[in-house]
Amino acid sequence: MAGMHGYAKDKDAYLVRLRRIEGQVRGLQRMVAEDQYCIDVLTQVSAVTSALQSVALGLLEDHLGHCVAQAVSEGGPAAEEKVKEASAAIARLVKS
Repeated sequence: MAGMHGYAKDKDAYLVRLRRIEGQVRGLQRMVAEDQYCIDVLTQVSAVTSALQSVALGLLEDHLGHCVAQAVSEGGPAAEEKVKEASAAIARLVKS
């Protein structure tokens, strides 16, 4: 399984979710183009944001469970690097 990304087993599901989010974003564009009520647009922005956060958390979980766990089991500097990389990704998600 070396060389495979942690999300490989769930790739199709992620693609389906991302396509759904893409459709939601197109819907947002349409709402703005049609001068929909601000609160309705903001509600949809919130839904898209939540959907993206859900994808991000799933990818993070897959990364920790596969890539980081594998590196830690092998030990050495690669393990430290993967943990730092994951920590930085978590920090970016928390800030967003």
